[in-house]
Amino acid sequence: MEQLTADYLYSAFKAKDTRFDGRFFIGITTTQIYCRPVCRARQAKAENCRYFKTAAEAELAGFRPCLLCRPEQAPGNSVTDAQTNLAAQVAKVLEEHCGSGIHLKELAEELGYTDRHLRRVFLEEYHVSPVQYLQTCRLLLAKSLLTDTNLSVIEVAMASGFGSLRRFNALFQKHYQLTPTTLRKESISDQRQKDKITLALGYRPPYRWQELLNFLEKRAIEGVEKVQDNSYLRTVRLANFEGKECSGWIKIQPMEGKNLLAVTLSESLLPVLPQVLSRIRQLFDLYCDPTVVYETLNHMENFACGTRIPGCFDPFEMAVRAILGQQITVKAASTLAARIVQKFGTPIQTPFTELTHTFPTPHTVLTLEGTIEENLGQLGVIATRSRTIKSLAERLSAGTIRFGPQANPETEVEKLLAIPGIGHWTAHYLAMRALSWPDAFLETDVGIKKALVPLKPKEMLQLAENWRPWRSYATVSLWNSL
Repeated sequence: MEQLTADYLYSAFKAKDTRFDGRFFIGITTTQIYCRPVCRARQAKAENCRYFKTAAEAELAGFRPCLLCRPEQAPGNSVTDAQTNLAAQVAKVLEEHCGSGIHLKELAEELGYTDRHLRRVFLEEYHVSPVQYLQTCRLLLAKSLLTDTNLSVIEVAMASGFGSLRRFNALFQKHYQLTPTTLRKESISDQRQKDKITLALGYRPPYRWQELLNFLEKRAIEGVEKVQDNSYLRTVRLANFEGKECSGWIKIQPMEGKNLLAVTLSESLLPVLPQVLSRIRQLFDLYCDPTVVYETLNHMENFACGTRIPGCFDPFEMAVRAILGQQITVKAASTLAARIVQKFGTPIQTPFTELTHTFPTPHTVLTLEGTIEENLGQLGVIATRSRTIKSLAERLSAGTIRFGPQANPETEVEKLLAIPGIGHWTAHYLAMRALSWPDAFLETDVGIKKALVPLKPKEMLQLAENWRPWRSYATVSLWNSL
């Protein structure tokens, strides 16, 4: 944290300023505990504070996480700087795959760099190695599970990515100076529940939850998604690192009076828990720092601080729905998507009568008997869009198009545009929602045209230059203004 003075950071800590939550951590030398800037414990003296950019750096220095403010619930960071963005990409991949045996060399090759360069950039940005960061991700996930669930210690160890219970116990004791069982006994949380898993994910306020929920509700696919009682519910189908598929359900809702989202999920999703949490962060844009976005867009008419980009949980599902929605209404696209689910989706048992199927995978689409035009045509999908859906499924299965934190949005947009039937609007819409690109702009969108009348597309693009690098947030704000 050398770019900010200790006095400045201590002032933020003393003020409990939510803008800094997750951007740095404070190690208290008298207790060897590290906290979030919003921690409500008794204020430490300035001379007893050390400052760290990440939880991993604090743990490397010998500090253990606070049981009151719970560093594992701190929000993440969204960045646009090239080098910082590379390190952030790696960090998000490590978080998503902390439950698997991820190899840094393979990740570096995917990103187009040498593993030496990737390690150097990561160390410069986060002050710890990728391996140390990964270990902290696993330990903090385990801490969350021990605190908030009634899972056995062995189940916690496996879900957090530790290869053995012995190694988990040893690392936990080494880093936190207590055993997993002792932590569970000392936990101050009252969130532990029987027969279901509920965890919490943090965000920086303000957060315009209702606007985001309204967006998702209008586009929800019957059988797969449902918005009700201020909550978002959906079915899930993911493969773990061994290729074994896991199916289940999730429910997300805000926690009253806290800057947290409560995430409840079926125990069947434990083998893919890190992936589920990563996708929820992306779906609800939990990495966003609203004050940074507002600094650029505050001159935009009617821009509301706290606007979030609606991401997606299943990129293929969202992409299919976007293709179906070309030149037809939102409601009509939802109807077609629901027909595809009923015909080709996989039935699933859930506690919710509205959640009945998981969405078809690319593999499912590619292994249908007969032509894609025949299969989707009987549901009302025109031939050109049927072929576009198949082409996208082929590229996703082959890995020539990627959605996820390791993908470069601008590169993937070019690949998407090469698919017949995918134009500028669809490609940039997918970049915004499936690739979390903060700088997409849809000047040909009907809603954008309506919001910026009487400007022409070229004039809209000129105006949007003032909104870089947050044009996706400007786009969502314009939609909300309607």
